[in-house]
Amino acid sequence: MSQTSLLLTTDTSDVSLGVIPAGGNQTNRFDILEAWYPVHYVQDLDKSVPTKFTLLGRDIVIWWDKSSESWSVLEDKCPHRLAPLSEGRINEAGLLECPYHGWTFTNSGECQVIPQQVAGGQAESSKRACVKSLATSVHQGLLFVYPGKAENALMTKVPLVEPLVDISDDWVCIDTFRDLPYDALTLLENVLDASHVPFTHHRSVGNRANAAPVELEVVESGKHGFTGKWEEGPRKGTLGRQDTNFIAPNLMWHDITSKQFGRTLTVVYATPIRKGECRLFARFPFKFTSPFPKLAFKITPRWYSHIGQNSVLEDDQIFLHFQERYLQGLGGSENYAKAFYLPTTADRFIIELRRWVNEYAAEPFPGEALPPTSKTREQLMERYHSHTEKCASCRQALARIKKIRTGIGFFGAMTWALIPLVNTLMPASTTNIAITSLGFLVLGFTWFQLGKLERKFYEGRLVPPRNLAEKRGK
Repeated sequence: MSQTSLLLTTDTSDVSLGVIPAGGNQTNRFDILEAWYPVHYVQDLDKSVPTKFTLLGRDIVIWWDKSSESWSVLEDKCPHRLAPLSEGRINEAGLLECPYHGWTFTNSGECQVIPQQVAGGQAESSKRACVKSLATSVHQGLLFVYPGKAENALMTKVPLVEPLVDISDDWVCIDTFRDLPYDALTLLENVLDASHVPFTHHRSVGNRANAAPVELEVVESGKHGFTGKWEEGPRKGTLGRQDTNFIAPNLMWHDITSKQFGRTLTVVYATPIRKGECRLFARFPFKFTSPFPKLAFKITPRWYSHIGQNSVLEDDQIFLHFQERYLQGLGGSENYAKAFYLPTTADRFIIELRRWVNEYAAEPFPGEALPPTSKTREQLMERYHSHTEKCASCRQALARIKKIRTGIGFFGAMTWALIPLVNTLMPASTTNIAITSLGFLVLGFTWFQLGKLERKFYEGRLVPPRNLAEKRGK
């Protein structure tokens, strides 16, 4: 499936964009529950089965309600015996059915059927038979969920990427997502830090030769986020000025417009799953000055771009997992100014983010400690459970690659088995032997290369490109 700008279509049919910013009404506190969070790209959801997710430590189940033709979200607990509803099914009536005893629920969480009660029983009408429902909204190709008070959902703004609200065909967008083994705040802090790119991502999307002083400036700041600018911009000013927006509590983007390449956004949503884990939604909208890059991006399969984007994410995945634990050991975000040594303007946005967290009590998991560091490097870099199995494009591509690889293996084995029979029917010749040998080499090479590609859906690189030996003369 190719990646096109259609993924950014804005759908406001579920709820309005709201009239008040996120975070609640208190001027000195940002209520982390009173905000919209993206939980899935809609194109990766399967309407035929329920999908499990954990938002801010709370297990939820996402499912398609045929009656309202919309995505619904309930707490992932049946009120009967607390079985996860995500292990159940969407039954023939279009209701969510518990796997344990078959209780069924509507999109609002009301219980419709209790198969075990006698005729005339009305246990399903009790409030205790209901499941907590959460407000949902679909915008710019993402399913958003509101974990706070239901009455506030309609009034609260959904955090959208403003340059893309009035989207046109001029934009081309690449997107990806991944469950990361570190906090949402650590993710935001990392992406806001433009100065790490030449070093961390050297030989992937950066180059150490581009390292230079980074003079960041905070333009405006408050409870609902901040804006900033880097007047010179990346690559020693060759790309033009970079503007940065942080929309509390989970959205940020960098915006660059250059005469050479056109307009480029780097968009990140950081959705807290639980302490020490978050889901990244990354979007890279481009508005090119030339039609050729646009065409190349449009014809590139989504799954193929995901492989490359996963590699970039893995450049800093291991050390960020440990970095946040070192910060916790030194007092956490409240003590960041002593734990971090931040002497240059390159760290201006990091300081502003941590100041926002502390000033508005916006820590998603206050008082909760990170889980112990027990994961191996291989576990930190696994791709299948953190991305592939949840991505419709990558799941389908992996299944096709496995099928093709199995077919090549079967064909090669059958052909090899038939060689003695063929030789009895026609005399062997140098030409026939050469053609047969070449055919087996091509089949073997293709089978081997598909195996290497298959592994990229399961595991990441343990050694980042920046740590590989440089070629001579470099």
